[in-house]
Amino acid sequence: EERRLELTKVASQYSENAKISIRNIRREYLDELKNEEKEKLISQDDQKKLSNDIQKITDEYIKKIEEIVDNKKNEIIKV
Repeated sequence: EERRLELTKVASQYSENAKISIRNIRREYLDELKNEEKEKLISQDDQKKLSNDIQKITDEYIKKIEEIVDNKKNEIIKV
């Protein structure tokens, strides 16, 4: 049982690292959009729309990671 709890902690660490990676990618793209908007390559409306799209995708994948890790934790504990 003790080993299973350790494994669930390891799974949580992996999921947190994955979420951090996704957030870093989001930040890079948002910074790129801001720079393009400053350089007048895209309009402010387009920048806002793309920022919202990026946020929706980020939220979707973070939710998927959480679901996967929750399922894995339950699987580890049941065995």
